[in-house]
Amino acid sequence: MRRWVTYGAGIYLLTLGVSPAIRAGIGISPQSSLTRTMTLVFPSVSQGTFNFVLELLMLGLTYLVLPRDFKLRNFLALIPALVLATFLDLNLMLTSWIVLDADVAKFLLLVLADATLAFGLFLMIRANLVLMPIDMFVNTVFRRTGCKWGNIKTVFDCTPLVVSAAIGLIFLGAPNFIREGTIINGILVGQYIKLYFFLFKKFSRS
Repeated sequence: MRRWVTYGAGIYLLTLGVSPAIRAGIGISPQSSLTRTMTLVFPSVSQGTFNFVLELLMLGLTYLVLPRDFKLRNFLALIPALVLATFLDLNLMLTSWIVLDADVAKFLLLVLADATLAFGLFLMIRANLVLMPIDMFVNTVFRRTGCKWGNIKTVFDCTPLVVSAAIGLIFLGAPNFIREGTIINGILVGQYIKLYFFLFKKFSRS
């Protein structure tokens, strides 16, 4: 029960970090940039809904990559994906009042948002329960190809960025949500997670 509570808290904190990162307005993560761009193309559909559709697509691709290893229990990954989509829409609504003009304030908000997002990811990793479909897809490609996991993850992270830019150019006239904050996000989230694991190991030994 403690692990499930930790996992649920991690999902919520993840979306709580994504929402102000979007409100900072200086660029967001590749995955979020794609789903956020889609909300501009189809304004009547929420970002949480697009995020869930992306997770559903990844689950389908997981089956296509390695069908013999796909089990019915893999569909359980859609439950946390649905919870994440719901929390994301909720936190986007709760942070809709945030409008910043000063670049320093935007940067500080992004740094704080990334710290929250990374802590949510840290809790989900520590809980070690259900993989999200996106992570399941990366792991499946790793098992199928034997390529280095980090290389697969890098290629996967870059793909939504390219798709987001292409959709922005075709439908909106210019890429959206891809700025300096996208690079900052890519650097900070990984470093924050390393910090949290370091602190966890340090205090758990004392």
